[in-house]
Amino acid sequence: MADLKYEITEHIAVLSESSKGWTKELNLVSWNGREPKYDIRDWAPNHEKMGKGVTLGKEELDKLKHILQSF
Repeated sequence: MADLKYEITEHIAVLSESSKGWTKELNLVSWNGREPKYDIRDWAPNHEKMGKGVTLGKEELDKLKHILQSF
């Protein structure tokens, strides 16, 4: 598997924290040098490991926000 390079360009929020210290976060992340996208995933302390997550572009995030506001 090829190396995955990432840079958290902006930390936006911690959504929750597990008893093991992992946090579910919303961040802007640049994957492999590409333009940063909004990213929701679990992170180990100090961001040395990550869990599976979801990456959204600005339009997708805006659509999700609109959907959630309708509840």
